[in-house]
Amino acid sequence: MTHRAAPQTGILGGGLAGLTVASRLDGASEVLEADARPGGHLRSVREEGFTFDAGGPHIIFSRNAETLAFMLSLLGENVHRGRRANKIFFKGRYVKYPFENGLYDLDPQDRFECLYHYIENHHPAPTNFREWIYHTFGTGLAEKYLLPYNEKIWKVPAAEMSLDWVEGRVPKPPLEDVVKAAVGVTTEGYLHQLDFYYPATGGIEALAMAMAERVRAITPGFAVRHVRRARDGWTVSDGLRERTYARLVSTLPIVEMAEIFEDVPQEVKDSVAALRFNSLFTVTLGLAGRRLPEYTAIYVPDPGLPFHRLSLPGRFSPGNVPEGRSLIQAEITANSGDGVWELDDSEVLRKVVSGLESMDLAHSGDICYTKVCRAKYGYVVQDFNYRRHLETAKNYFQSLGVALCGRNAEFEYINMDQCIERGFRVASELIRGAKA
Repeated sequence: MTHRAAPQTGILGGGLAGLTVASRLDGASEVLEADARPGGHLRSVREEGFTFDAGGPHIIFSRNAETLAFMLSLLGENVHRGRRANKIFFKGRYVKYPFENGLYDLDPQDRFECLYHYIENHHPAPTNFREWIYHTFGTGLAEKYLLPYNEKIWKVPAAEMSLDWVEGRVPKPPLEDVVKAAVGVTTEGYLHQLDFYYPATGGIEALAMAMAERVRAITPGFAVRHVRRARDGWTVSDGLRERTYARLVSTLPIVEMAEIFEDVPQEVKDSVAALRFNSLFTVTLGLAGRRLPEYTAIYVPDPGLPFHRLSLPGRFSPGNVPEGRSLIQAEITANSGDGVWELDDSEVLRKVVSGLESMDLAHSGDICYTKVCRAKYGYVVQDFNYRRHLETAKNYFQSLGVALCGRNAEFEYINMDQCIERGFRVASELIRGAKA
């Protein structure tokens, strides 16, 4: 086993969060990345003229104007601006997204039920996510779209999910907008993502690569297997090589950290084992000779169809699709042991093609390219024990002096802009600590 000194701060994982931290630490850090290139969740596939994101679509937007400006500055001239054109596939219709802003696209009875129960809503104060949906949106919107879609993506009954994650992510629409939508007056919801940005070329990975250019030391192919205390800080090993650091930042999945770090108490391991998450399939089809609708994404609440969302990467940037071709990507959530995650790729592909055929979006004769990707860590499931178990785990690692940063290490459902903001914060804390 070889051993050599490394920079003062070791950053485990070269996704967006880890790269952001390292970019602020100048040459005083080293990023250890298991894959051949950094990027993490922002991995893009570029094959046969097609470009798409392996972990599902990642468009660039933010409520924070400064963070948005920073992301765009990373890309420079490599930016395409788009306008959201999302739809919801409901009873064979393409309904405007969000659903409450597309009520005029429904048949009259469904439109009436959604509007009436939104106004005449007497559901009591909620204690779980299911009750929150009824209390916030009323029976019609809840039962026609919000409940079936959310239970499809989260893979658990909504009544088993807590409420602390909902605020700010699922906003309550103004009554005026819902009434306008029901009578055919155009309204827009989720305004912070109505206009979005995306790399003109290179897929969303171009954002990660632009951040990586600001990092001096990235070691690819270093899969962290073991972390232990050392006299002068921390020793990190991949089984063949070792690095020693005074300080450590981890962006690795916290559920794996409990096995990688030495001497983790059983109580912490039990808490980590109790954390729930969904895995994700992305199934991408290249089509020849078929023109797809001019939508950015299609949400699919129907439990009879295998995917919960479809996206059309050609709408994110024209550079994603060769001339005369089309590209469509399906997302499927699954859990280890549910029978879906265990399917081989060919069977998953078959199910997706069958679903697209039933929607008349693609047929087997159109297909000129296919790709099935799997991501073990897709969506965090915030059940009623989530916060308690997570705090136990986070408090332990932080008590060791390990800084946690990013979606997997902090085990939260956060977007790219929040990953960057948290990376800035962690870097600032490390810099202040070094000066103290």
